[in-house]
Amino acid sequence: MTPLRRRYIEDLQLKHFAPSTIKVYVHAVASFARYFGKSPEKLGFEHVRKYLVYLIQDCGLSRGTYIVQLAALRHLYHVTLGRPGQLDTLPVKNREHKLPVVLSQDEVRRLLSVTTNLKHKALLMVAYDSGLRLSELRHLRVEDIDSKRMTIRVRLGKGQKDRYARLTPALLKLLRQYWLEYRPQTWLFPGETPDKPYDMATPGQILKKLCRKAGIRKRVSMHTLRHSFATHLLEAGTNLRIIQQLLGHGSLRTTALYTHLSLDDLRAAPSTMELAMGLSLIPDEAPDDKAPDDKVPDGKVPDDEAADEEEPSS
Repeated sequence: MTPLRRRYIEDLQLKHFAPSTIKVYVHAVASFARYFGKSPEKLGFEHVRKYLVYLIQDCGLSRGTYIVQLAALRHLYHVTLGRPGQLDTLPVKNREHKLPVVLSQDEVRRLLSVTTNLKHKALLMVAYDSGLRLSELRHLRVEDIDSKRMTIRVRLGKGQKDRYARLTPALLKLLRQYWLEYRPQTWLFPGETPDKPYDMATPGQILKKLCRKAGIRKRVSMHTLRHSFATHLLEAGTNLRIIQQLLGHGSLRTTALYTHLSLDDLRAAPSTMELAMGLSLIPDEAPDDKAPDDKVPDGKVPDDEAADEEEPSS
């Protein structure tokens, strides 16, 4: 390890960055150095600018990844290399307003119905019924399940903050069945070896395989279950601030995203065409002797997200 890398890591640790964030930042700086074949100490503003342009134009870098790359390089130059303000004029990409993918309640039921492995079912059920992030889910310990208080302790979630998630009776029953069969000791969901949690990729791979088995064509990730958790609570009439606390969001503005995902209020809005015509264009029931001419057979109209498998799930 070079002295510069060691000092950079130490500077990040002094700011109490999470180990996973430090790993991402170090990788970003290493990629930057490899691109020019030189130490960052010998590179400056124009090199950083050229590299970021390359990432956007040639690599199709997303806004989120761009922000991470820029933050990693800013910390390197402003703190570790002692050149404060050198990269301040580099712009941040405009915010992308993309709605995440959400499973319907019926799709969640189908997903769980095809999940025969009890460990996999418990993993997915905790993610969906408690709304945990993947990193939080992976690092759950057996002792974090508190059946007396009906809570799940989340250690050092996003922003290095502890919080409590809810534990519902149905989830507790499933976790007890899981524990009796698998007897996990330290980690609630251990990986290949009992002393280590699942790796980052495994839960997502399990979920995608089960979605294909359940006939769910949406592009999903483990975070999709968290989005679905929040959306379904909102559609059930749960107060937005309660959802904020359950999700561990620092700002209500972040939680407000789910007001755009809830479809119940949209469906309840009247048809402007019907209002203008002064009548209902859709009969309550079709005549017994003849089906409407414009009736579409079930299953012939794909939903938007099923048709668009490239929809990213943030």
